[in-house]
Amino acid sequence: MSNRIETTCVQGGYHPGNGQPRQIPIIQSTTFKYDTSEDMGKLFDLEAEGYFYSRLQNPTCDTVAAKICELEGGAAAMLTSSGQAANFYAVFNIATCGDHVVSSSSIYGGTFNLFAVTMKKMGVEFTFVSPDCTEEELEAAFRPNTKAVFGETIANPALTVLDIEKFARAAHAHGVPLIVDNTFATPILCHPFQWGADIVTHSTTKYMDGHASAIGGAIVDSGNFDWMAHADKFPGLTTPDDSYHGITYAAKFGKAAYITKATAQLMRDFGSTPSPQSAFLLNLGLESLHVRMERHCENALAVAQFLQSHPKIAWVKYSGLPGDDYYEVAQKYLPKGSCGVVSFGVKGGRKAAETFMKSLKLGAIATHVADARTCCLHPASTTHRQMNDEELLAAGVSADLVRLSVGLESKEDLIADLSQALEQV
Repeated sequence: MSNRIETTCVQGGYHPGNGQPRQIPIIQSTTFKYDTSEDMGKLFDLEAEGYFYSRLQNPTCDTVAAKICELEGGAAAMLTSSGQAANFYAVFNIATCGDHVVSSSSIYGGTFNLFAVTMKKMGVEFTFVSPDCTEEELEAAFRPNTKAVFGETIANPALTVLDIEKFARAAHAHGVPLIVDNTFATPILCHPFQWGADIVTHSTTKYMDGHASAIGGAIVDSGNFDWMAHADKFPGLTTPDDSYHGITYAAKFGKAAYITKATAQLMRDFGSTPSPQSAFLLNLGLESLHVRMERHCENALAVAQFLQSHPKIAWVKYSGLPGDDYYEVAQKYLPKGSCGVVSFGVKGGRKAAETFMKSLKLGAIATHVADARTCCLHPASTTHRQMNDEELLAAGVSADLVRLSVGLESKEDLIADLSQALEQV
């Protein structure tokens, strides 16, 4: 099999044998039959591979996870029911009550709320730092009980670009992994593992699905972080698990330890698993991901250039634009393009932005981003509305920010639609 990413998008993860289905089968079953209790018991003891209940694992879901794992260049992967579940599992798998995590402040509002509010109630504390912080400022955020560092390759919706190497150096200097949400970049535009990240997450709902068909998430482990070398920090991976007859994940499963633990413990207890049908739809999206991302980037750059020159636009953020604050770092980490999302402000503030948005004909106001159809959102009043002004500023979300997710329509038609909508302002 080719290791080129285009071929992996189409054929990765599933290799049918003679007479087997060409398309991945949908194993729409909650349960799986065994001849003896001893056979099934081996699965419960993690002594054999197989399936017994789809709340933990399902063959269709695992097939699609294997493709995403190949695309990211990882060692093991799993699907979850949403991107939120993926980020929660990714952190909670190694940081529990009494632990601490360092996170970029420029992240999706739902993730910020998960970390700052919900996981805080669970006893996990987060320190948020600017993605543009100095190495000294980043160093100062660590504590003796820090268990991970988190950031987004391209932040939603601020569109800041994470200096992955800087955050990876800091994480590794303190013996903890770097977790990177690669949703907006996808493995087509960026491979965080190449720059030192240890774990990657995705909201597969976005570009990977690409058609607003199914909610989903994914976690991919690079297999590069040595848990046993930092055994005192990660007892959940390096000491016996009494709920599985004393298995020590890092010793028994090697590079698959992190994902095995997340499946055997977190998926078992929280059950945030996608349906096989959702996984099947995700795979259909993955087959064209490489083609779609190229067009998303092409259209978004054309739209960003148009907006940048329009007299009614106050500012434009798109790291593919020369002169953007993140242009240089994007050239390093995102040489193939800067995704299909453009953030900008309409002169006249919130009221002007609302007039502009409701005047669009092709672009729809939707709580979604990164699919084939163009849509837009005012984050301060929707996805980030739980934040106060100070938190909004730290997340790079101003009150006038409009997030435009540029779809796959004709770029000429999109620009014409934007032009007529701005005439109404």
